[in-house]
Amino acid sequence: MTLLAVPPLLPLIHFELGLDEKGVAALASLPVLVLGLGAVPGSLLVARIGARRALLAGLILIGIGATLRGVGPFILLLFAMTLLMGIGIAVSQPTILVLVRQWFPSRVTRATGAWSSGLLIGELMGASLTLPLVLPLTGGSWEVALAVWAVPVFLTAGLIALSTRQLTTEPQSSRGTGWPDWRQPRVWQLGLLQSSASLIYFGSNTFLPDYLHVVGLPDLVGVALTAVNSAQIPAAPLVGLLPWRLVVHRGSIVAGGGLTLAGVAGLISQQPILIVAAAALLGFLSAYVLVVCFAIPPLLAREGDVAGLSAGTNTISYSVAFAGNLLAGALWDATQVPAAGFLPVLFGAVIVLVVGPRLVSATSTGG
Repeated sequence: MTLLAVPPLLPLIHFELGLDEKGVAALASLPVLVLGLGAVPGSLLVARIGARRALLAGLILIGIGATLRGVGPFILLLFAMTLLMGIGIAVSQPTILVLVRQWFPSRVTRATGAWSSGLLIGELMGASLTLPLVLPLTGGSWEVALAVWAVPVFLTAGLIALSTRQLTTEPQSSRGTGWPDWRQPRVWQLGLLQSSASLIYFGSNTFLPDYLHVVGLPDLVGVALTAVNSAQIPAAPLVGLLPWRLVVHRGSIVAGGGLTLAGVAGLISQQPILIVAAAALLGFLSAYVLVVCFAIPPLLAREGDVAGLSAGTNTISYSVAFAGNLLAGALWDATQVPAAGFLPVLFGAVIVLVVGPRLVSATSTGG
């Protein structure tokens, strides 16, 4: 929610702070970079204090960073608190995969589909409610609107603290070392495949609002962002309920890559109906790939290695996504071609087509 509250407000932030497209890309993608850089420290924290405690620590950092983003229209403070928020997310994310393995060892894909549904609903709320609901309630202040989204973060931390317990029988050996094994090809394959989901999703969300303003369709911003995020919702239960061998069938992955290319064409068509349909298609496809990638570590790794594999995957994934978005923003500035903003989506399609079939074939016997 805290991440996806930003894209609807980017035109306001862009105007008030005088950011160019590189600045817009950096603001929207900074948490993505921190997710990459902070993944290994987050995994090490899991190994040291356990998954539940690490999750609570991460949520508190997210809440503090999200709150302090609302203190005045200052570029440095906005970027600094976005950085802190990203650290909190980086700490939190590996913990969830570990908890899935601990709490639901025989129902990994269903549990992954369940918590991923919550993640995607949160993204939808941040993207779709910020403009029509939160911004008017805050008197049109984008700073306060960003800070409001810290409230559900603190509520979540409180609920977890009150309703769950640290495993008293969790041995240190089950936590592993927290370090990824960078020599494993699977770490790099999974990292690249997960980066495709981030490139498709963040590439669409980051540049779509400014693109629609440039091509004379500003009224489409809310509808298009809602389409991207609402279309993600069916992907998580689909992955959780369908047979795994069908979810990761080579034909399913190749079709996903081809449809992503079609989605890029729809975004640059400048036809409102096609843009909204393409946005929805890309939202669904990015979520499908992401949830598959979330399910793989607890399916294939030993319990003590789940956090390490997840950390390595996130480091690669989010670093590639950040670099792709920043490059797209720089190319837009240099060429003044708005469609350059969607290059990350194109890169994501290529990665799905090249890396996807090879990786998922190794997981076809998972459950």
